[in-house]
Amino acid sequence: MSKTHTHHRIPWYLWPFAAVWKLLSVIVELTGRFVAMVLGIVLILVGVLVSLTIVGAIVGVPLAVIGLLLMLRGIF
Repeated sequence: MSKTHTHHRIPWYLWPFAAVWKLLSVIVELTGRFVAMVLGIVLILVGVLVSLTIVGAIVGVPLAVIGLLLMLRGIF
């Protein structure tokens, strides 16, 4: 749910549309979090694999850190 909640009175005849809209917004928000977490895991794995070499550590460590930040953003 969004941080700013405003309570509007919804007329009874528009309630089904509002309920469907709210359900879709929750689904999209959860999907976005899931995609961020999956992308974070992939970036962490790629960063660790790239940083196995000394030269690749220059790219791999920041890649893993970005993946970790994406994971944290998806969780919280």
